Amino acid sequence: MSDSDDRVAAAYIEACLAELDAPKPGNVHRFAPGHRMEVADFVLSAEASAAPIAAMGARVGIRVRAAVNATLEAVGQNTNLGIILLCAPLAAASEVPEIALRPALARVLDRLDRADAQDVFYAIAAANPGGLGRAPRHDVNTPAAATLREAMAEAADRDRIARQYVTAYEDIFSLGLPALAAARRRYVDSRWSTLAVYLTFLAEIADTHIARKFDAATAESVRREAVDWRDAFASARDPEGIADSLLGWDATLKSGGINPGTSADLTVTTLFASSLAAIRDDKCAAAILPSRANDD
Repeated sequence: MSDSDDRVAAAYIEACLAELDAPKPGNVHRFAPGHRMEVADFVLSAEASAAPIAAMGARVGIRVRAAVNATLEAVGQNTNLGIILLCAPLAAASEVPEIALRPALARVLDRLDRADAQDVFYAIAAANPGGLGRAPRHDVNTPAAATLREAMAEAADRDRIARQYVTAYEDIFSLGLPALAAARRRYVDSRWSTLAVYLTFLAEIADTHIARKFDAATAESVRREAVDWRDAFASARDPEGIADSLLGWDATLKSGGINPGTSADLTVTTLFASSLAAIRDDKCAAAILPSRANDD
């Protein structure tokens, strides 16, 4: 395996752990169990997949495949496929010199090829996420016949993770990072800024993990509920005062098997992107994206 950038690996682990620290309704976190998964599995997954994600000079497909394999070896189940798919291109972009993070990311995405697609297809098939199903074109159980970005474009209208590959992470840079910057100005405790990002995604975008496992109507119903919860959280003087109510909604979602996994994946990716911008001393981003060190 290639040498890894310790700073990138550490930023990746930090983002994964920070997401677990926030009481995200419906998703796995430290405040309540759910979906027959334990927080410890996600901690092990983050630690196991960090070095492959941060492998210097590695192609995106290699990073994804190795990170998924490492996760499956560590915990024996898919806990972080979406996170890996989103964070691998960002880690690769962090190695592109002299330009800001998003243009660097666009360059990485433009250069994805069929070999990347084949490795990612293998990783997705091995992880076997819930509701995967079969596709008439670019099915992950068949040999790749296009570049990874072309394959992702095929799924972009039904999968928000795939959509990031064809929009240069529009949701992260236009929605997640501004929400994170605003929340960090308001909250000292990073749990609440992470939760603010999660609720922003959940309220603005119908979660495609929910849609895949249930249907579009269920995802839209959750999104509409999330609007009220996001607004209530934003208007609360003390986040602790609304935490119990949010955990009540959390229990309701989990009792129905509803897990907004895509919103959680986008939240981790937002935290990771913010840290990478700071690592790169990305001046154009640093003006609006203070590092977590400013919260201490």
